[in-house]
Amino acid sequence: MTRKRNLNPNSYYHVTMRGNNRQPIFGTHQDIYELIRAFHHTHSKYPFEILAYCIMTNHYHILIKSDKDSLSKVMASINKRYSNSYAKRYNHVGRIYQQRYFAKEVDSPLGLLTVSKYIHRNPIETKQPMVERLEWYPYSSYPLYFEENKAAPPFLNRDILKNLLPTQYDKSNAGYCSYCLTVPCVKNNSTVF
Repeated sequence: MTRKRNLNPNSYYHVTMRGNNRQPIFGTHQDIYELIRAFHHTHSKYPFEILAYCIMTNHYHILIKSDKDSLSKVMASINKRYSNSYAKRYNHVGRIYQQRYFAKEVDSPLGLLTVSKYIHRNPIETKQPMVERLEWYPYSSYPLYFEENKAAPPFLNRDILKNLLPTQYDKSNAGYCSYCLTVPCVKNNSTVF
């Protein structure tokens, strides 16, 4: 029997989804495009706001808050749509996800900054960095903060994080990008997932 989650509807959550047995489920441009399409489709039915996202080969991270519907409904829609697409494209039978999504409430401004930075740094924090510069990783929201003139998807809000920055940073998306690069990730059980 599935356990009901008690999630605060007014909070942001760091959500992670991982491929079953840690297998790659986002291995091609098409796979990632299909996941983004699932975000768009779900957003049109159950509006939500994302502050940061990063899609890796075998998992993804999002910092998300649902507008009206439960986070469970939003995540069920995203994951089912992607799973169905994956099954059709690869003639796959069985589940593609390791388990239900992991969600941890982020309930402070510093928490939002820390978690978003952690999410954005994923491509360079791997054993073998995927890119030299974060703005070069196309499957993350970081390049959309780095180049504000790029159109952002309707679910991405780029106006919140910059206003939470400590005083030594310019309250702009450029300042936020500097924050992501200069402040080391905090690696303890309360902030890293």
